[in-house]
Formats: sequence, structure tokens, C-alpha cells
Amino acid sequence: MTIGLICLAAVLLLAFLRVPLGIALLTVSIGGISLVNSFEVARTLIPMTLSEAAFSYELAVVPLFILMGNVLSRTGISEDLFRAAYAFLGAVRGGLALATMVTCAGFSAVCGSSFATAATMAKVAYPSMQQYGYSDRLASATIAAGGTLGILIPPSIILMIYGILTQQNIGELFIAGVLPGLLGLAMYMLVIYLIAWFKPGHAPRGNPVSARERWQSLAGVWPFVALFLLIIGGLYMGWFTATEAGGMGSGLALLIALVQRRLNLSRFIEVMKETAHTSIMLYVVLFGAMLFSQLISFSGLADELLSLVQDSGLSRLGVLLAILAVFLLLGCVMDSMAIILIFVPLFTPTLVAQGFDLVWFGIIVVVLTEIGLITPPVGMNVFVLKANLPKVPVGTIFRGLVPFIGIDVLRLALLVAFPSISLWLVHLMR
Repeated sequence: MTIGLICLAAVLLLAFLRVPLGIALLTVSIGGISLVNSFEVARTLIPMTLSEAAFSYELAVVPLFILMGNVLSRTGISEDLFRAAYAFLGAVRGGLALATMVTCAGFSAVCGSSFATAATMAKVAYPSMQQYGYSDRLASATIAAGGTLGILIPPSIILMIYGILTQQNIGELFIAGVLPGLLGLAMYMLVIYLIAWFKPGHAPRGNPVSARERWQSLAGVWPFVALFLLIIGGLYMGWFTATEAGGMGSGLALLIALVQRRLNLSRFIEVMKETAHTSIMLYVVLFGAMLFSQLISFSGLADELLSLVQDSGLSRLGVLLAILAVFLLLGCVMDSMAIILIFVPLFTPTLVAQGFDLVWFGIIVVVLTEIGLITPPVGMNVFVLKANLPKVPVGTIFRGLVPFIGIDVLRLALLVAFPSISLWLVHLMR
């Protein structure tokens, strides 16, 4: 167990030092397994783990959904969604911010990445809000908070990785994320509405749009509706697995882009290169996480943690709150992906022993990760946004995010208190 704790501390230190997470996990795992068993065992495990993961049917889901998101973000289809949302919401006070939040949710539903959503919306929505006199604080915070919806509203890359690490059905995780994601959207929109009501100078009204223009704007929404219904509807009805849904979704996204004449050869090559780069990066991280999970198992660290919890006298709720506190605190100083890859394998045996549903806990982990994405001092979404909006100070973005973080904590409490919000659709599906 001592070796396991030293290896855990080593991974955390390397993560803080900004060493690539996959390299840190692989290096520490190989060294730790060599110390716990022998270098011969470590040398044997490496090719076994890599070959098993590389040729895994379930892992093929990752590049497929990445491809779908890249096609949509590169071909400008996201701008159509923003125009439609603005046509219906732009004329009310705070309407542009509300339209931005709806667009973030819609784009997230077919992208699966918070960073891609935040970066795309910074280019699509921020100039319009600036033009109409929105404060930098509200405009930037809306995009940063809306971007976090990308890791909860399915398909979600984080949920895929969680499902792979915990061996949970990815399709069920996607279905479980629908209602919490919509709840998050509704609560974020409530925050914007209240800010616009009490501080009208932060959120002026936009120009009214005629009924005819509103209905015409809906013509740009159908790709998102078609993809979302195909993926979620197919998973819910049991027509195909998550991997098959990824194949269908990426194929339909390519077909839509071709039909709309938004995908030429050079852009297609860019999309494929970006998909390959992101997929390889995620695969390296996953390979490291799988080896690290085996190290935790060999060292007995997870078993010792379980024994410690059982001997502590904590109630079931007390154990859950302690684990949530660890995730929440780490989210303020560490990258969300690192937290999930390092600590989910460590806490999973304890959660199973306490009788918690791992699908439900996956949604809780993702909401905690969402909070971490916009919480100082790290707040990765904030720094992604800063890279795209260099003139907006980081402090301004964080100050604007305070009410969004507060409403996120309230949503977390609701999801913990009422697991049925996450599991109702899953139970119907089963």
C-alpha cells in the first residue's frame, strides 16, 4: 500500500507540473508495478493492456464521436443554430446570452467537448453580444459556463471515459445525462434572466425578428435535431450500441456537410487530422489509466481504502459526501480529466461496496467536473476562452462566473438528493 500511495502522489505531482497526463500515468504505473511485483510482470502487462485496449470494440466509440464533433465545428453548422436561437430569444432582455446558452447546449449535444464548445461560441456568439453592448463579464461567463454543458449532454467524451474505466454501459450513461443536462441548461438560463432583470445594463435587448424570419431560421437547426434524435433515440430504443451510434452519427454528420456543400477536400483532410490527433492523445491517456488501475489493484490501495471507510463508522451518506468533497476540492486545482482518470479507479470499489449506482455516480462526477472547469485557480474553460478572447481579463471572466458556480452547486445537491433525476430514463430503458 505504501508503494501505491507513493505512486499516487507521484502522478499528482507530475500532473501539477503539467507533464502530459498519459506519459505521467504510463511512467508511474510501469515503475509501480515493477516495485510491487517485478519488471517482468510490468513488461508483460504493457503489450497485453495496449493490444486489448487498441483493438477494443467499445473504445472505438471515442474517435467516432470526436469525428462527428469536428465535422460540425469545422463546417460552420454551429452558426446556423445560433441564428435560430437568436431569432426566437434575441429581442427579450438578456436574449443574446440566452440564445448563446441554448446554442451551447445544442452544439454540446453533438460535439461532446466543453473546450470545443467554448472555443466555437467565443467566435460565433461573443462578437454579437459585444456589438449589442453586453458587459464583458456576462458575455464571457455565459460562454464559459455554457461550454461546460458539453461534457454532460450526450454524447460526452468524459462519460465515455468514465464508462470505460468503470465498465459501465456507455449508452446508459448517455441517457442518464439527458435530464441533468437539460436541468443545467434551465438553471443557467434562469441565472441569465435574473442578471438581466436586476442589472439591465449588463444585458440590453436585441433587435426584434419577424415571425417569418423565425421560421426560416429553423431550417438551420435540423442537422442538430436529426443527429440528437438518431443517437439518443437509437440508444434509448435499443437499436444500436454506443459504438454503432458513434458510427451512425459521424456518417450522418459527414453526409449533412456534403449535402450542404460545406465540406471540400481540404477541410475534410483538416477534420481527419484533428480527429486523429485528439483520438491518439486520448488513447495514450486511457492506456495509462488502465495500467494505473492495475497498479492500484496490485498495491491493495483500493482495498485498504475500503477497509478504512468500513472501520471509520461513517454512514453511507457520509462516505459519499467525503468522496464528493475530494473531487470538488481537486477540481479547483487540477484538470478534470486527470481527476477522473486517477481517482475514479481508486474510489470505485468503495462506491460499489456502499451500494451506489455507478451510472448515477458518473453523472455526479461529471457535474463536479463541470464546476471544476469554471472554478479558480485552474478553470480550464476560462483559459480556453481567454485564448480566444485575449482582450478580456481572466479576473473579469471568473467574477462573472460566480452566480453560475452557485447554481451548479445547487444542481449538484438536487442530483445527490434525488437520484431519480439521472436514473429515471435509464430505468425506462432497461
